[in-house]
Amino acid sequence: MIQSLRSLLLACVLLLWMVPSVQADFTTEQALVERLTAAAPKLDRRVLAKAVAAMHCAVRSGAEPSDRLAVIDFSLPSSTPRLWILDLPNQKLLLEDLVAHGQRSGDNYATEFSNIVGSHQSSIGLFRTQESYSGRHGYSLRMDGLEPGINDRARERAIVIHAADYVDPSWVDRQGRIGRSQGCPAVRPEIVETVVDSLKDGQFLFTYYPDEAWLASSSYLNCQPGLIASLTER
Repeated sequence: MIQSLRSLLLACVLLLWMVPSVQADFTTEQALVERLTAAAPKLDRRVLAKAVAAMHCAVRSGAEPSDRLAVIDFSLPSSTPRLWILDLPNQKLLLEDLVAHGQRSGDNYATEFSNIVGSHQSSIGLFRTQESYSGRHGYSLRMDGLEPGINDRARERAIVIHAADYVDPSWVDRQGRIGRSQGCPAVRPEIVETVVDSLKDGQFLFTYYPDEAWLASSSYLNCQPGLIASLTER
């Protein structure tokens, strides 16, 4: 009986110790969302909040903090700007522009997503950007998907940020949308250097779509540090 009471008391003490920490994290996260919303008013606040929450979960799970956060909102049509790059230390907007989705993800709207090699579909979820390089599409940026089964085959699929001539507003006038990629988040040639230099070497990229299964199961959106740690150790 005494041992049980001691265990209960210890659990209560631990809970009381954790609550201020959790509350502080929540307050900091909310404050960042508010400031970034003011800097990027055209970025849906609800999407931004999910991106910040996923990023913070990754950091709490052991990932290095980043200076940049990129958000792609695939619920928007390709004919409108849906890529945002945010400067986190200064809490300001660096870029807002067009970005392509995969050929088999949809027409003007992307509605289908995949983690399968050769699918020519985009992937959703949280990514970590990696090294820049010069390849078939010129100056480009590799990235790794952090969500198993959702986007973790990004490198194997050669999903990179690169320039493409078809990411051009004039395409919208001709056919109602910009061109489509083989799954890569392609950008306008005029901005590729800015995009790659802003995001290379370990920044976070969050691609959003209101997929109910993913929203309910993502270890980053429903922060599960223990599960994330076990997955990254494999």
